[in-house]
Amino acid sequence: MTLNLSSSTQTTNWRQFGFYAIALLFNLCLVAQVLTVGLAYFYNPEWWNIHVLLVRGYSVLAPIMLLWVFLSSFPQRVRNLTLSISVLLGLQFLTIHLKSPLHAGVLHPLIGFLLFNVSTTLVHRVQHVVFPTDGENNANRIV
Repeated sequence: MTLNLSSSTQTTNWRQFGFYAIALLFNLCLVAQVLTVGLAYFYNPEWWNIHVLLVRGYSVLAPIMLLWVFLSSFPQRVRNLTLSISVLLGLQFLTIHLKSPLHAGVLHPLIGFLLFNVSTTLVHRVQHVVFPTDGENNANRIV
C-alpha cells in the first residue's frame, strides 16, 4: 500500500488534524487556567502567578488558530468560533488591565466562562470535521 503525499485531500486532513490538536491544547490550557484561579482563591494565593503565566503562554495560540482556520478548509461555524476566541481573549485582557470608573473587571469571570464555552464548542465542531462518524459524508464536513 502506498500513500500519495501530494494529494490535496491528504494535506487538508493533516491541516485539519493539526488545527484540532491546537484547539484541544488551547482548551486544556483553559481548564488549567480555571483550576489555578480556584487554587489561588481557595488554597494559596501564590497560584495566582501561575494563573497569569498560563494566559501569557497560551494566548499565542489564538492568533495561530485564527490564521490556520482561514488557510484550511473549515465550515464557517468553525471560523466564527475561532474568531470569537480571539475577540473574547482580547476582552479578557482589556477587562483585567483597563482601569475605568465603570469597573469592567467584574465582567472578567463572565468573559472567561464564555471563552471556555466557545473553546469547548470549537473542539467538538472540529472533532466532527476531522473524525466524521459513519453517517457523515464529505458534503456534511464542509457545511
